[in-house]
Amino acid sequence: MVEPIRVAARRGGTVESVHRVHAVAVRDGEVVGAAGDPAFVTFLRSSAKPIQALPLARERADVDDCDLAIASASHVASDEQLAAVRALLAKAEATEDDLECGPYEGSRLKHNCSGKHAGMLALCRTKGWPTEGYRLPEHPCQQVMLAEIAGAAELDTAGMSTAIDGCGVVTVAMPLRTMAHAFTRIESIDGGRAVADAMRAHPELMLGPVPLDTGLMQAQPGWIAKGGAEALFCAAGPDGLAIALKVEDGSARALRPALGAFLEELGLEPGPFGPVELRNSRDDVVGSIERM
Repeated sequence: MVEPIRVAARRGGTVESVHRVHAVAVRDGEVVGAAGDPAFVTFLRSSAKPIQALPLARERADVDDCDLAIASASHVASDEQLAAVRALLAKAEATEDDLECGPYEGSRLKHNCSGKHAGMLALCRTKGWPTEGYRLPEHPCQQVMLAEIAGAAELDTAGMSTAIDGCGVVTVAMPLRTMAHAFTRIESIDGGRAVADAMRAHPELMLGPVPLDTGLMQAQPGWIAKGGAEALFCAAGPDGLAIALKVEDGSARALRPALGAFLEELGLEPGPFGPVELRNSRDDVVGSIERM
């Protein structure tokens, strides 16, 4: 096994912390590049959102690019993002009170998964499913989400390991190489082109607390990308290549340097990704976070 990418946090000239990052690149179902363990198993978390938006794209003829982008996003509750969530809720004939993602700063609307939840409510309304409890594993909505992820990853739902995500819905664990493979297939699945086009058209709606996905889509034309909790990152390019990265200790600060390093290993332009300045509360540069 190739060694993981090692990202060091240096304060002054001294290494203070080291993060291990597993990364894999897949094309046509085959691993074409790796650092660390391509079979490293972790939860898909919010990187599943573009896949979870596929049924919405298929079932609702009235959804537009903004609807699909915000359903795929982990947003920071900007005015533009909240307006997109409200618009999707209106199509779902639902309100903030119907969201089951829990509150953030006293508002369910501001929760970074509210767009995904609004999309699930819109799907429930179209299918005639009850909206109450749509987040629960036994609800038809979550059963469809599980089947959608399994289909994209070409897995059997019976063998998938599941748990509850931070926002209350079902999340799935799988190897990194399988996640990357699923991302290579998104645009080939019914509804996938619409979801991917929406993400590329509105990367600003995708902007989250760790905005690598928005940054990659802006820097690499034709790519789609989505990060997930615990320092996960998945992306796919227009030529059938997809990548997945996971910081072993869950520290998201290691992702930007690791992503730049892995893109370079694959012969791709790293763009804005690479070393990061380490700053203190005075905004003074006191060190760096970069590949060792």
